[in-house]
Amino acid sequence: MHMKKQNIEKSTEGFTLLELLIVITIIAILSVALVFVLNPSETLAKSRDTQRLSDLSTLKTALGIYMTSTSTPTLDGTSVASPNDKCLGGVGTKTVFLSIDTGTAGGSITQTVYPTGFTAFSQTATASSSAQINGAGWIPVKLSALIGGSPISSMPVDPVNKITTALNAPTNAVLMYRYACRKTPSLGFEIASHLESSAYGVGGTDDKSAKDGGLNNNLYEVGTDMTILPNVNTF
Repeated sequence: MHMKKQNIEKSTEGFTLLELLIVITIIAILSVALVFVLNPSETLAKSRDTQRLSDLSTLKTALGIYMTSTSTPTLDGTSVASPNDKCLGGVGTKTVFLSIDTGTAGGSITQTVYPTGFTAFSQTATASSSAQINGAGWIPVKLSALIGGSPISSMPVDPVNKITTALNAPTNAVLMYRYACRKTPSLGFEIASHLESSAYGVGGTDDKSAKDGGLNNNLYEVGTDMTILPNVNTF
């Protein structure tokens, strides 16, 4: 009877200090390993890159529908009487259109050194105007005029869509979308984005920019003409 009491008392004893230290150490190691494996900042960056890939695919499809459904496609916001003069091969101001707006996404770019072949950058005034599909959006194509309606409800913009470097020196690393068009010898367009994750970005394990068929390996590019945006770092 006395031995049974001793066994009961022993079984109700708590952890020793050494056992607690071992458990705490194991939990700490597992926590560090979990954070290392999950890498929250990389997970968020990869999620934004996934959105960028989806956005550019959506824009390419929408513009493709517009080009095949319109008798006189206007890819640059100029008049139907003299379309596409802001595109390469036109007689107007050759323009790279940017998804960042002057009101909320960093300000107005003051860069005066433009990518080869271009003489201007274009930004809309606000985030709401950037998203418009009536020709006043950051891509100045009037998707709303399509018979049957626009294939998209708003113009996608980069999930960060902000310039944090000097406004007079934007580079390929700025997290914004870029769009430009060509008038001759054949009508076409190109859209590009910088990918930021270590998975999809430059030098990543699945570097999308190096495999897209475009000229610039610092940008992920889609479009009907992958030679419009040049291989330079000044936009």
